[in-house]
Amino acid sequence: MRFVCVLLIFFTSCAVVQNNGFIERADRLMGNHYNVYTLPFEKGKTVFVVQGYESLFSHSGDYAIDFKVKEGTRIVAARDGVVVFAREDNINGGITRKYVGKGNGITIKHDDGTYAHYWHLQHNGALVSVGDSVLQGQVIGLSGSTGFSAFPHLHFEVTRQSRISRDDFPVLFLTQKGAKFLQPLRWYKAL
Repeated sequence: MRFVCVLLIFFTSCAVVQNNGFIERADRLMGNHYNVYTLPFEKGKTVFVVQGYESLFSHSGDYAIDFKVKEGTRIVAARDGVVVFAREDNINGGITRKYVGKGNGITIKHDDGTYAHYWHLQHNGALVSVGDSVLQGQVIGLSGSTGFSAFPHLHFEVTRQSRISRDDFPVLFLTQKGAKFLQPLRWYKAL
């Protein structure tokens, strides 16, 4: 069953909006002024993007990125900010509805009023607490597969509100080729 789920995610994550509609939406939201995020992993770490913006499996209509990583991979803050949410008490994960909303995660508020969400952390995987100030590149958590999750990965999303909602938008990441929107089924190295 797990193999089938992985294949399903692999094939459906290939679907990317071809008209770059998410770029137009980001321009409207950000006024052509983007903050560039670092990959939320330690420098030198190479990661695989399983799902990108508006991928069909579980990101249809969402501007989120799923990074396939091993359980226990160290997660770092993609930008400076203050921790406004941290949850690490959930133990289980799976792909049935009973796991929706049951993932462990961290939310960091940035100085521009946006929020970065880091989801599916392992049990006891939040290494920061609400109220902590964090710096870009600081280790904040450990990856896992809690909540609605078929395998260990990090779900990363940026919103205008403190809770995951439909106000998410695409962000640029610093890559070896400059500031780019990440694409599914590609490898990226944290700088």
